[in-house]
Amino acid sequence: MAGERFERHKQPWTQDEIQKLHSLAKKGMALKAIARALTRSEESVKARAKQDGLSIAKLR
Repeated sequence: MAGERFERHKQPWTQDEIQKLHSLAKKGMALKAIARALTRSEESVKARAKQDGLSIAKLR
């Protein structure tokens, strides 16, 4: 998956993205799946979730 690059480097979060993050996290989706759904990096999603006080399922 080295070819997968995120073009949206350091983009601010929109209200829609934040709402989607909250709903996906509440459904218990894995970090990788949430990142893919939002077209953001896992690190970005993890940081935003921590900022908002959300817990994201760690499915392995």
